[in-house]
Amino acid sequence: MVYEVTFEGDSTIVVEEYIEGRSAGSTALTEKQCLVIVRELCDALIFLHGQGIIHRDIKPSNILIAQDGHIRLIDFDAARMPKENSEQDTVQLGTGGYAPPEQYGFSQTDERADIYALGVTVKQLLGGNAGKRRYQRVLSKCTNLDPDKRYRSVRQVKKAFSVVWDWRAGIACAAAVVLAAVILWNLLPDSMLSQDKPLSGSTELTVLPAPANPHWDGETGIALWGHVPESGVGRDQRYGWRLYRRDTETAPDPEKDEYDREGEMSGNLLTTDYFDMSFSEELWDNGFYYFAVCASGDGVTYADSPYVLSDGFAFTGEDAPRLPTPEGLYWTMKQIGEEKYYFAAISNWDDYEEEDNFDAYVYNEDGEYVMNNTIEMEFMIENGWPGVRIRPEFVNEPGKSYRFAIQVLSSRPNEYRSSLPAEPCPKEAYLSPWLRIPK
Repeated sequence: MVYEVTFEGDSTIVVEEYIEGRSAGSTALTEKQCLVIVRELCDALIFLHGQGIIHRDIKPSNILIAQDGHIRLIDFDAARMPKENSEQDTVQLGTGGYAPPEQYGFSQTDERADIYALGVTVKQLLGGNAGKRRYQRVLSKCTNLDPDKRYRSVRQVKKAFSVVWDWRAGIACAAAVVLAAVILWNLLPDSMLSQDKPLSGSTELTVLPAPANPHWDGETGIALWGHVPESGVGRDQRYGWRLYRRDTETAPDPEKDEYDREGEMSGNLLTTDYFDMSFSEELWDNGFYYFAVCASGDGVTYADSPYVLSDGFAFTGEDAPRLPTPEGLYWTMKQIGEEKYYFAAISNWDDYEEEDNFDAYVYNEDGEYVMNNTIEMEFMIENGWPGVRIRPEFVNEPGKSYRFAIQVLSSRPNEYRSSLPAEPCPKEAYLSPWLRIPK
């Protein structure tokens, strides 16, 4: 905060708040702590851009992690407000490597300049984790040299990262926005936007309990394990998984042996005793398959649990035929309570079993992945759903269009393999008609 501004001769003296903390660039951060920083940084930039202010110098050293564990965005010396009919910035400021081409005088900067620097910053903070597939799509779009090919707003960036790590169910940030407004209207010294729990590393994280009784559901290719409600962030539980293939029934040691594949899974359906996930698309050569699962902590209060191993599943469907391809794809809407939801539906439901899972992938006008959701047919029938429910926060941008593809995950992997993959974006014949959101 700016406390005082005085003028003495040719000098201007500004007395500002002293913020005790450490820069994000000089702090060893876990992957999850990085994502907490990204969330708070997105909130800060959303507020700034809402006031017509472009920071123009987003970088790790300008992000302080204060004593309360939340970030402060500092150094507004390069900030500006876009001017109408101006082809370029009057003064070119910023930091090499973080500033986009337009910030060097090629054109006037707007919020897409901050999006470019945000992408570079996130890549730096994530370090080696930035190479993971789930981040590459978002970071590549943020840092495109052509501003027109970047995200149009930080709100879109935050939504894209929310697919990676679900932030949407956190504590409401209204109070934080009010606080940020007070600070910014006092000559913009810093941003103090907070949600959920602080990032402070001063206390040791609590290790989550391991999921109970991980096991295969018969020969369905579906993995089951006990809920750990404290895992994940907000309302969504989150788990890490590893898959092992063996030629014999000898079980692997999850603490020592190499795994063949790994990934993450999240969801908030707590209507059963077990969390479930279909692995049928992950099974390749015949053999014995084991999975290990851990409960994922938020990196703020909780640390990941140890991995625990399942029983073995004898897979013999290496040469089995694929399930039929979903046909007659269409969008439909249904009122649930006070909310209206879009659903991804098909016309050939009768070709499948109730235990089969339907994985709907949504794409935007540029063919870019937006989100996906996997639902078992039996669950859809029990709830009276006409298809796979699509979370409305992902398909709500006015004037934009979306379409989907569906892969059916077989519940009989020894008899039928899953249908053709729905990701990456498949050919036109496998996609639904467009859903256009009214302006």
